[in-house]
Amino acid sequence: MENPMESIAHAPLPTEKTLRARKNVLIQLWRFLSINLKMVKMIRKGHHPMEKR
Repeated sequence: MENPMESIAHAPLPTEKTLRARKNVLIQLWRFLSINLKMVKMIRKGHHPMEKR
């Protein structure tokens, strides 16, 4: 197994654009809302009414 510190040293660094996006509150809010809407859609698809016998 490799030395973890060596692996970290060779990991790519985020660009300035990526760092700005990570710090931008509006972008984070948009991402949060879009992920939550996707989850709600997925949950609604899976919830079928129980069959009555």
